[in-house]
Amino acid sequence: MKEQNVINYYVLCNKLKNVIRTGWKDWHVQRDRIESVAEHVYGTQMLALAMKSEFEYDIDIVKVIYMLAIHEIGETVIGDLTAFQIEKHEKEKIEHEAVHKILGSLIDGEQIEKLFLEFDEHKTEESKFAYQCDKLECDLQCKLYDLEGCVDLNKQESSNARENEQVQELLREGKSWSDMWLQYDLDHIEYDENFRRVAIYAMKNDINML
Repeated sequence: MKEQNVINYYVLCNKLKNVIRTGWKDWHVQRDRIESVAEHVYGTQMLALAMKSEFEYDIDIVKVIYMLAIHEIGETVIGDLTAFQIEKHEKEKIEHEAVHKILGSLIDGEQIEKLFLEFDEHKTEESKFAYQCDKLECDLQCKLYDLEGCVDLNKQESSNARENEQVQELLREGKSWSDMWLQYDLDHIEYDENFRRVAIYAMKNDINML
């Protein structure tokens, strides 16, 4: 029944409004209200629009927005797992299974699933662009929390992220929490020149200007 399919899909995705991003919990972000996965999805889409506007990418921005809208739907089933908690191939396996099940009842489910898989492969121009938005948005939100004074590095318990050797090295260099993550992703994500420029600008400036 089409009406029921619409409601089922909406209610399932609506759960992401209440799934708090794991990274913020792991680093004990102290704030009355912490970002949910649904808010992260919104942030990636707004970042995509701004990047397309200012740097004039030759891409299908509607396709990008569509990809970003669905890129976290698997987390309605598996939760928000970070790269420090689970191996990439293992996460992909369980996430792809979850997405296939979620979309199975929709008439356009197969088409939507293809977009999800395209995003995950990072091979097309749109998927590369969307992936960079996904990663940079997280770092920008991190910077905003840092500027608010939401994280005390002296009051941290042990975790996979904090015990990572490269994370520890960046912190020993005296980088702030957010600048550490911005630099970490600059070293690990294949950002193009424009995304690198924005990330570096965020490191050097107070971005909480409004």
